[in-house]
Amino acid sequence: MATPVSGVDASKIRNFSIISHVDHGKSTLSDRILEITGAVDPRLMRAQYLDSMDIERERGITIKAQNVRVRFEGHILQLIDTPGHVDFGYEVSRSLAACEGAILLVDASQGIQAQTLANCYQAIEHNLEIVPVLNKIDLPAADPERCKEELERVLGLPGDEVLSISAKTGQGVRELLEAVIERIPAPVGDPAAPLQALIFDSVYDQYRGVISSIRVVQGTLRERVRIRMMQSGATHELEEIGVRTPEMSPVSALGPGEVGYIVAGIKDVSGARSGETITEAARPASSALEGYRDPKPMVFCGIYPIDGDDLGLLRESLDKLRLNDASITYEPESSRALGFGFRCGFLGLLHMEIVRERLEREFNLDLIATAPSVAYRAYLSDGTEVGIDNPTDLPDPSRLDHIDEPMLEISILTPAEFLGTVMDLCQTRRAEMVKMDYLSAERVELRYLIPLAEVVLDFFDALKSRTKGYASLDYEPHGYVTSNLVRVDLLINHEPVDAFSTIVHRANAEFYGRKMAERLRELIPRQLFDVPIQAAIGGRVIARETVKARRKDVLAKCYGGDITRKRKLLEKQKEGKKRMKNLGRVEVPQEAFVAALRLEE
Repeated sequence: MATPVSGVDASKIRNFSIISHVDHGKSTLSDRILEITGAVDPRLMRAQYLDSMDIERERGITIKAQNVRVRFEGHILQLIDTPGHVDFGYEVSRSLAACEGAILLVDASQGIQAQTLANCYQAIEHNLEIVPVLNKIDLPAADPERCKEELERVLGLPGDEVLSISAKTGQGVRELLEAVIERIPAPVGDPAAPLQALIFDSVYDQYRGVISSIRVVQGTLRERVRIRMMQSGATHELEEIGVRTPEMSPVSALGPGEVGYIVAGIKDVSGARSGETITEAARPASSALEGYRDPKPMVFCGIYPIDGDDLGLLRESLDKLRLNDASITYEPESSRALGFGFRCGFLGLLHMEIVRERLEREFNLDLIATAPSVAYRAYLSDGTEVGIDNPTDLPDPSRLDHIDEPMLEISILTPAEFLGTVMDLCQTRRAEMVKMDYLSAERVELRYLIPLAEVVLDFFDALKSRTKGYASLDYEPHGYVTSNLVRVDLLINHEPVDAFSTIVHRANAEFYGRKMAERLRELIPRQLFDVPIQAAIGGRVIARETVKARRKDVLAKCYGGDITRKRKLLEKQKEGKKRMKNLGRVEVPQEAFVAALRLEE
């Protein structure tokens, strides 16, 4: 039996995560667990209690993983509520590293979805004990027997071990907690060994600095000791250690298997990165724990303030946001059309949308975001490799040997009746089928290799609309492949507008160019001269539209008289238009940029 530490017997601790597909009821189940264990005063209880951001509540999604310690039947349960959306999968993998078990939540009316599979495989990779649970059994459409049979056949989880609950009404949740105590193993670790604790999340508090969520693996973490970060080598004085119950409660020590938080006056989240190992400076451990791979940005876009004077505020806002979300990358860039701004990297389209919304809300900014693009690799004729995340950086075609684009392996789960329309969608997006499995007579899993650039625009929306919302999507990176890619530039009055440049497959270039030229013709106000709008690849124009000139009637004052007088006035007007066309610059209004770039959404 493990030795008790700070009054906690390690054999009485259970660390577990709740994992599922998006919208299968993780946050609602967390709410019921808080109620049943009496962790929150009933008067203060609210829906999605652990979701702390307004944007999480409004959208009904979890963005940041949250942890809480509750007591139930003499045991300490340490629960981590994880996000379900594929863009935040890295939050899930970090949370699983702090647990011995996971509750796999499945909607009893929808059955296994793409994220269910992905998260379950992640839990299996971490050697976690899985407790399968069917949620929403109170719904009229629930079909628990079909879902149990699916879980057994697809994931090999015995049907008689699957629990049925309703997180909304609380039915079966007490039995679920008893199953957690029974099935999930207690943590193991030696309280006398040198300290090893893993940071699995960090948030920035403007009054206290960085607050890191940690899991003690070996040894004992005591207050007021000097700690050392094993990867970065930095040392800090511990100011406070504690546990979330769910409010922050200081404690004097944390032993092996315990999950809590630390405050050590760290001013920057990069000083307490996720995956960092903490040890005592005076008695360090011999080796660091296995950390995490840094999340790599997959989607890039330029973010520019509509008012150029807000550039400093935008930089400050990105700095502050990065303190809470270390997966954002950004660097300064300038555009002739939009002025100065930042090239930002995100984990996916939802991540991009949420960061932009938080910048506009929390920091009161008005922003323009350019069309999302992905990171390409360009190989030049002399053999050098150049990373391209901004289309305007693509070298001249005469110097290019070839371009590689990032690929994804996607998994789509769809009802069999929509199989044809889903396969048609994938083929039009240059996807190659890897395999197809029937999970049951009604449901099919499709695996495809597809270019990331084809997914970032509107693939998910198209998939949902073609399957009436029943299909689900999961993806993971799958290296780079050489493709026939070109850069399409938009020229307005023969001047290239860099904000509209994009890299597309040669087969789609003409369609994209024509669509953008037509869109801009509607958006650009008429001038006193004809304005040509051209889409070009290198020096070759592939599409053209013209914004017709506003006409001024110079003959209004001529009534009767000699025709030569009229001709002279028309010639004079023609000369003036020619001169104006050479000298005149076409100002593209901000609304036109916003509306034209919305095409990409």
